[in-house]
Amino acid sequence: MATLILVRHGRSTANTSGVLAGRTPGVSLDERGAAQAAALPDRLAGMELAAAVTSPLQRCQETLAPLLAARPDVPLHTEDRISECDYGDWSGRKLAELADEPLMTVVQQHPSSAAFPGGESMRGMQARAVDAVRDWNARIEAEHGEDAVYAMCSHGDIIKSIVADALGMHLDLFQRIHVDPCSLTVIRYTRLRPFLVRLGDTGELTSPAPRESASGTDAAVGGGAGAP
Repeated sequence: MATLILVRHGRSTANTSGVLAGRTPGVSLDERGAAQAAALPDRLAGMELAAAVTSPLQRCQETLAPLLAARPDVPLHTEDRISECDYGDWSGRKLAELADEPLMTVVQQHPSSAAFPGGESMRGMQARAVDAVRDWNARIEAEHGEDAVYAMCSHGDIIKSIVADALGMHLDLFQRIHVDPCSLTVIRYTRLRPFLVRLGDTGELTSPAPRESASGTDAAVGGGAGAP
């Protein structure tokens, strides 16, 4: 089956301001995120891509723009099912503020039971994202063969939930996974099992350095509600 390159969008204005953006419109890449996106063509220069698939949100489209400009032969598809988790009433709020919400502990420790007020459940988020990947795997293989490679640009919690599924890991353990902005995660799907080939590859060695945290959430990096 196909090989999937999951690209987390570059660092966004919401990441740097410590805001849980969710599906809030108008969230773009910041200066660092734009530079990360500009580096993607070189990072993927050795890969022949059959297609690119993106979340409909602006920060994902901006992340793929330099790659697609350099590779005009790669078709782009928009997939609603890999959009950011619908955080509902939490969208647009500060992560530091949300850290005091009792639900945040559930999100961190027992995410399979977490549902965001006015939004969706984390189980529902994972189910739609995994369904999207499996549908695209079948489509890419049918159109381009079983050795085809394609890229999919999405969001931190979405990518972590897809990785958890590929590893046969319960959703309650997915907070142990971390993917940096504009990191590459590669999963090779086969008839019997998926193989995790790369996880959160940024091409540099600053990622393991300790980060400042705010009440248990990584405001410095600015992941989703599942940011460690």
